[in-house]
Amino acid sequence: MKKDLVHSLTSTFEAHAQQTDTEVEFWLARDVQHLLGYTEWRNSTLVINKAKTACEVSGHAILDRFVDFNKTIAVPKGAKEEIPDIMLTRYA
Repeated sequence: MKKDLVHSLTSTFEAHAQQTDTEVEFWLARDVQHLLGYTEWRNSTLVINKAKTACEVSGHAILDRFVDFNKTIAVPKGAKEEIPDIMLTRYA
């Protein structure tokens, strides 16, 4: 992979980083799934489940690295819908 492409992808990924009120850095899985090449949420969750297993096997607490929650999005005709998302730490 070309060095410029790696720097571009890293910058794009880092631009999606957020922080909690207690300054814990995280990314929303739905925000970065496309950056990682996943067009469908169900495919993203398969990989995230594998990452959770790797996290557990390495002795880290899954709930410290992966936080499931629902977020509200706007849908057509002014309606709103809750969809699942996951807060991911850098280790996740």
